[in-house]
Amino acid sequence: GSAGALSPPAAASKWVRLNVGGTYFVSTRQTLCREPKSFLCRLCCQEGPELGSDKDETGAYLIDRDPTYFGPILNYLRHGKLIINKELAEEGVLEEAEFYNIASLVRLVKERIRDNENRTSQGPVKHVYRVLQCQEEELTQMVSTMSDGWKFEQLISIGSSYNYGNEDQAEFLCVVSRELNNSTNGIVKEPSEKAKV
Repeated sequence: GSAGALSPPAAASKWVRLNVGGTYFVSTRQTLCREPKSFLCRLCCQEGPELGSDKDETGAYLIDRDPTYFGPILNYLRHGKLIINKELAEEGVLEEAEFYNIASLVRLVKERIRDNENRTSQGPVKHVYRVLQCQEEELTQMVSTMSDGWKFEQLISIGSSYNYGNEDQAEFLCVVSRELNNSTNGIVKEPSEKAKV
């Protein structure tokens, strides 16, 4: 825009200090006002008497929120991309996006969470297969004690391996599989599919 009479007199007023839960962030009004409806835009662009009081002694706006999750929020306003460090939970970022009322970001984080739940969106899921051999009477016990994450795939009867006396003891090959998730965020929301017998 043209530098008309409306441009702020001091360059300093272009920069905004935020004190989010005790951590300082510095940004520009332009960045904070990317989302006109957001809390941050209201805070620093429509500074009415009712919002003016919430500043600390350094003149930074005080915001009583978790600073850990503020980074992705601010970066999103800066460049429009959602970047979340591995250690951060998407749910935490979603919570903040909702608090700061940044609708487009809320949508993005929700999509990201949904994608993580349907991990398939990240290319083919690798499976590890295991073949376990067992006898008929061990079968139910083996299936019921299968550890979390292992999924029952297939049962192959290989007939009886003993021909003396207990013909009825059939042998089975039991095939189980498990997803290999490289991207475990510490919280793997795999539904534990215990095979029901």
